[in-house]
Amino acid sequence: MISVGDTAPDFTLDGSDGTEAGRRPYTLAELRGEPVVLVFYPADNSPVCTAQLRSYTGDIAAFSEVGARLLALSPQSVAAHEAFAAANGGFAFPLLADFGKEVGRSYGVLGPVGFYRRSVFVLDGDGVVRWLHRATAGLTFRPVDEVVAAVRALDA
Repeated sequence: MISVGDTAPDFTLDGSDGTEAGRRPYTLAELRGEPVVLVFYPADNSPVCTAQLRSYTGDIAAFSEVGARLLALSPQSVAAHEAFAAANGGFAFPLLADFGKEVGRSYGVLGPVGFYRRSVFVLDGDGVVRWLHRATAGLTFRPVDEVVAAVRALDA
């Protein structure tokens, strides 16, 4: 299981940011050199996931101020992600399809029955995990200010 101080496993997943050019494979390694926030969420269209992604979109300027890029991952397809994003006015970051749950498994976010546990990982510019939170129950999510503070601490 990935812990703070570990190098984050690289991955390539199909995803979409809601644009024609943004429907493509995303590779974690392409973001080296800048902080990355990986947001693992259980399912499109669930109430808590929707609130979480809307919250992060609404406060995207706070993430931008600390130079962080966000990627949101769940096991649904790219088409499902696009429909979910469209129904919510779009999100400010790509939604990636971990259809086979390989990435979720490598990051240790799969729960006992195989569902994603709501989790957030903050990676530094070298791809090292510097902060993480894995939920035990998926009814809440980490607030923007807490995640941004973790990114800000990378420069401390």
